[in-house]
Formats: sequence, C-alpha cells, structure tokens
Amino acid sequence: MTNIKLTLSQLEQYLSKAAWILKGPVDASDFKVYIFPLLFFKRISDVYDEEFRIALQESEGDSEYANLPEFHRFLIPEGCHWKDVRETTSNVGLVIEKALRGIEQANQEFLYGIFGDAQWSNKNKLSDRLLIDLIEHFSQYDLCNGNVDSDLLGNSYEYLIKHFADLTNKKAGEFYTPRSVVHLLGLILDPHEGETIYDPACGTGGMLLECVDHLKHNKEDYRTLKLFGQEKNLTSSSIARMNMFLHGIEDFQIYRGDTLRNPAFFEADGLKTFDCVIANPPFSLKEWGAENWANDPYGRNIAGVPPQGNGDMAWVQHMIKSMNSTGRMTVVLPHGALFRKGAEGRIREALLKMDLLEAVIGLGSNIFYGTQLAACVLVFKQNKTADRKGKVLFIDGSEQVRVGRAQNFLEPQHVQQLFDWYRDFADVENFVKVSSIDEIAENDFNLNIPLYVEKIIEDNLPSVEEALADLKKAWDASQKAEENFKSILSKFL
Repeated sequence: MTNIKLTLSQLEQYLSKAAWILKGPVDASDFKVYIFPLLFFKRISDVYDEEFRIALQESEGDSEYANLPEFHRFLIPEGCHWKDVRETTSNVGLVIEKALRGIEQANQEFLYGIFGDAQWSNKNKLSDRLLIDLIEHFSQYDLCNGNVDSDLLGNSYEYLIKHFADLTNKKAGEFYTPRSVVHLLGLILDPHEGETIYDPACGTGGMLLECVDHLKHNKEDYRTLKLFGQEKNLTSSSIARMNMFLHGIEDFQIYRGDTLRNPAFFEADGLKTFDCVIANPPFSLKEWGAENWANDPYGRNIAGVPPQGNGDMAWVQHMIKSMNSTGRMTVVLPHGALFRKGAEGRIREALLKMDLLEAVIGLGSNIFYGTQLAACVLVFKQNKTADRKGKVLFIDGSEQVRVGRAQNFLEPQHVQQLFDWYRDFADVENFVKVSSIDEIAENDFNLNIPLYVEKIIEDNLPSVEEALADLKKAWDASQKAEENFKSILSKFL
C-alpha cells in the first residue's frame, strides 16, 4: 500500500480503474452499488488505523488505550477491517458482507444500512478472482486523512458519481443532476451560516453539498449548516450518506423513504420546516400517492389535489409546506408544470394568489441525462422583498447552453448570466420580463415563458418609403437598359 499524498487526478484515475475491473460481469448501471461501499469501507478502515497510530504514539505504545472507542470516529469490530477481507482468498463476497454488516452493527447511530443491499456473495456476477482484483486495486493507496483530506476525497467521489452517470446516461437522471444546474439553484437559494437545508428528493446528496460549497466560497463557516434529506432509492440514499461523511460533514440527517407518502421529518405541530428547501424531484411521477392527498394528514394540499398520474405539483406543495416563516426554495420541474390545465392549473392559480412564486427560469433543452426535454426552475419565497411583491420574474434561458453532439451543456458563463438576470429583477429585451400577478391572471395563470418574454425578431427589412425609392431606382435603371438595348439592336436592322 502506497503511503503518499494523493492528487485529485490520481484519485480520479484510481476510481475509474475500479469501475473498469467490474466491466463485463456487472452492468454499468450497477457499478455504483459495489464501488461506493468499497471506497467508503477502505476509507474508514484507513482512518481507523491512522487514529490508532496517533493514540498509540500519545500513549507511548499502549495498544489497549489506542483501541478505546473515544479515539475513533467509527468503530471497526474484530474481523471486519479491510485487511481481514484482503487476506481472504475464497468466498470473498461472504467475508465482505460480514465485514460491512459488522461495521453497520457497531455504529448503528450513524452507519446502520449505509452499505446498501448489494449481493456480494453472488458468484455468478462477482467471482472470487474479480473481488480479489478489486480489493487489491483499492489497496494500492492509504486513504487516511494524512494522505487524502475530506474535500479532495469528496470531490473524487463526486467525479465518480458523474462518471457513472456518463456511462449509464439514460438511467442516470434518477440519481444525478448536472452540477451546473445544481450550482445555479445554490446561487439563487443563497444559504448562510446556521441555516437548515432540506432536499426531499436528495438522490446522492449533490444539492445539499452545493449549499456547503456555497458557504465555503463565501468564506462562511459551513459546519454551522444543518442538512436534511430524504430519498426513496436505497442505493442513492446510501451513497448520499457516504457522500456526506467523505466530505467531512457531521451535522446531517438523510433518511430512506417515500417523501410524498411518508415524509421523514416532523416537529411537534406537524412537518418540520426549514430555512432553505431545494430539489430536483422525479419528473411527472405517475404512482405518487394521489389516493391520500385529498385528506393529507400533513396538511400539504394547500392549493389543491394534483392529478393522479402526475406528481409535479405534489412535490411543489410539499416543499412549500416545508419552508419556515422566512423560508425560500428552488425546484427543478418539467416545462409542462407551467402550463398544463385542469387540477395543475387550479393549483398554479392558488399559489400565485398566495404570492409565493418569485421567478420562473427556463433552461435549455437536452442538458439533463436521459431526456431531451427542457426543464425550468421555480423560485418560491415566504416573504418576498417589497419591490418583488405581486410580481413574477420570467427568464428565457433556452439560448444559454453550449450545444454538444449528444448532449447540451450549461457552462459557467451561462449559469452566471441566468443568476445575474435573476438578481437584477429587471426587463431585458428578448430574455427577461417582470410581470404582475394581474397580467398572469389575464393569461389564466398560465406560466408558459413565451407568453411573457416576447422575442423581437430583427428582420432588417426596409421601410415602405425606402422600398418604394429602391423600386423607382430599379425601374429607372431598367428603362435606361431597355432604351440602350433598343439603340444597339437598331444598328443591326
């Protein structure tokens, strides 16, 4: 095992090679089920050894003292360390399962269920030879804090999430939102020290970590943030928890569960509320729990019951209900949520009359994995500033993309332009329009962006007077040409 300070590039290559080892027996969409738990297992084993060495040195060689639980972030029971797995040559999958379950049991408060439910002992998929190769590959480097700080490891982890999204593409949308979109939402949300952040469809935790990065960028103490997330998918929720630990985040709660049917966070008088709510929920979810919404026990049907086959407005109402008295939220939705009629139209009307919606931002097409559809960002606030009350900002960001061969990209300059337009809250010809609630009411509360942001097409056509003058010149020229032709022709007759 190499004991060196690792660079981000080295870590990224190291993790990519691990995925390459699995290629063939394991489908690319399942790489994450195996790679993320092994990486986390290796990390906590190496950090445990590092903590042991430090305590051993402090106690002048007292190993019993160095093994005391108070010197370790996580406990690793006997037989459950990385080295125990590495020394195994047969039934490796069973030994991995035993080690992971043992660590979860020893650290139930923080790690229960964190390694997911991968079938490590399925030899049809994971032979002993393959697992030995994988373990040996991960054993190349010591991933202790002295060699890899949490920011670097966290960034490499994010790289791996994107790498798997690139490999699987169509299946990636459920757990990966392009980081440029996440960054835009973080800029708009603008979290600060001491605030609570909630993502009801947190996937692998990228939006929660964007809020952490936002504070770091602004030189604020990110450790004062309190992060909350819920995620239905077992693998994604496990990855999110590992992601937090690997980024060095301590104050978080991420639960697995169906948010619309069984929300996880409560206070004495109902749903827990937060300073900031942020999400990219599943688009147009069909089986979302409509049967319970009319009499929702959590009081989330504040604007009405969404249609049975589309949960977009259920997510919006859940998120609004999760804002505290000064809360703010950003949510990614499909464009259809802006203009679909029926129950969704009535919900839009009710929300607009509450004056909670601050901005509608249309994004370019084909920037999300697995869909060419364009999406939009809705911004809600419990307390709009005085100059924004009774108004909604519409931004047409359809042109703010770099067009690629298979996918389009929202580049940093595009993100900055969209944020600048949001921050300035002023009309910009062809791109931005501030509209009153009364104007929106005249459009039957339809939020389709082209109704408000009109495109001025510069056709460069001449005026009628200019056209007539040009026509007269052309006529005179043709008359002269005809006279000249007749003159030349007469000489030959």
